[in-house]
Amino acid sequence: MDELARRLAGVVSLADFEPLARLAMEPAAFDYVAGGAWDEISLAENEAAWRRRRLRPRVLVDVSRVDAATTMLGTTTTLPLAIAPMAGQLLAHPDAEVAVARAAAVAGVPFILSTMWTRPMEEVASGSPDGVKWFQLYFQADPGRSRALVDRAEAAGYRAIVLTVDLPVLGFRERDRRSGFDLVGPHGNFVAFETGATHAGAIHDDGLGGGFAPAQDGLLTGLSWDDLATIRGWSSLPLVVKGIMTPEDARLAADHGVDGIVVSNHGARQLDRVQAPIDVLESIVAAVDGATEVWVDGGVRRGLDLAIARALGARGVLIGKPIYWALAAGGQAGVERALAILREEFEIVLALLGTPTPDDIGPAHVVPVSPAGVERPDMSLRSGR
Repeated sequence: MDELARRLAGVVSLADFEPLARLAMEPAAFDYVAGGAWDEISLAENEAAWRRRRLRPRVLVDVSRVDAATTMLGTTTTLPLAIAPMAGQLLAHPDAEVAVARAAAVAGVPFILSTMWTRPMEEVASGSPDGVKWFQLYFQADPGRSRALVDRAEAAGYRAIVLTVDLPVLGFRERDRRSGFDLVGPHGNFVAFETGATHAGAIHDDGLGGGFAPAQDGLLTGLSWDDLATIRGWSSLPLVVKGIMTPEDARLAADHGVDGIVVSNHGARQLDRVQAPIDVLESIVAAVDGATEVWVDGGVRRGLDLAIARALGARGVLIGKPIYWALAAGGQAGVERALAILREEFEIVLALLGTPTPDDIGPAHVVPVSPAGVERPDMSLRSGR
């Protein structure tokens, strides 16, 4: 058994990847990925909120065969999850997004490529031709550049556009300010596309004019609801909006005909002291009333979380940070191990919950708890499966 195999053999939960990633990554880069905005209150809440739910298992159900597969955007996935878009994956491993996309294809789950890629989108696509890949779009200061990215994604075989809508400006990230880490600045680690210069060798230009070009006076400040029709008109691909946190915005998104919503606070990296996405999921599901598909992200760490998300009305979850840590710890093999752990956990949850498939999970399978840890009795009698 080689060193990598020995290291991964000792990993039994997603939490085990983080200390391995800390050893593998530069400290400032690790903090860039690990950190949140301001006091990181919402960062802690993103994980804690999942633990404020309790499952209600049903017994004497035939679970001799469980099937964790479902669909997201009409595409079959072996688990109700997709890999979230994450910037700068070369900071974690030389194979970067190519390795993560390959691992996702092996596991049979969708992979979302960030606009802030570190390997060209065509290379990522060709490296895992059988995998389902979607493209996350940061709307650029130059709309023509945004359209070019969408055109490239469609030509390369990406099957959906995931538009991030919660980044008009960058959040106040103290860890990065203290370390001096800057992914896109003139002294940072991202390519300055205008000059072709590369800083610190961390992220390189693909020579094709893709990726992210930061605006001098804000990132997405000019983006509005009216722009959704324009973006949709650029391609035949489904359009998902990522960064919805209120029922009001969810209804607006549905009214504008989007194909999916991601309930997300951007990993608590933008505005601090906002609610955890799982805490607002039910109200958003109710607001759209089936008009569009709903996903949720933020703090997903266990197969248990997948069941909770389904019970609260999400079609699936996006998972990010643990995949980043797995990439740093072991490249493609590390990400494959992380997804295998999630699959094993979720299949066990399905059996113990008395729900042979994700579609069998309903509102009656989960209840919130009070701060004292006591089940709220009025919630335990909700109708459902």
